Amino acid sequence: MIFLCYPKCTTCQKAKKWLKANEVAFEERHIKENNPSIEELKSWHKTSGLALKKFFNTSGQLYRELKLKDKLPTMSEDEQYNLLASDGMLVKRPILIGDDFVLVGFKETDWKTALDIE
Repeated sequence: MIFLCYPKCTTCQKAKKWLKANEVAFEERHIKENNPSIEELKSWHKTSGLALKKFFNTSGQLYRELKLKDKLPTMSEDEQYNLLASDGMLVKRPILIGDDFVLVGFKETDWKTALDIE
């Protein structure tokens, strides 16, 4: 399992603590130092079943600076993938990638369900 996070992010810290408390084995990956590739993003997007816009860190500084709220609706999927792959700080985090699921953001109930934890 891969856990994509930004160590300074409090939500990521909370998710990591939760994973450890529930004894979930994972490989941690720093999303800014090792940002996702276009191929990874396409695969995760398909597996997640989520809208592509859910992969954007809408509360991030870079998102606001680039005025993406206004630009995203008119961008093609390929343009959005290219943008997401250009900087890990544009990607919503944490992301937990398993064999048959991709969880974007930390919602404890969703994570419990996906990991089959009571």
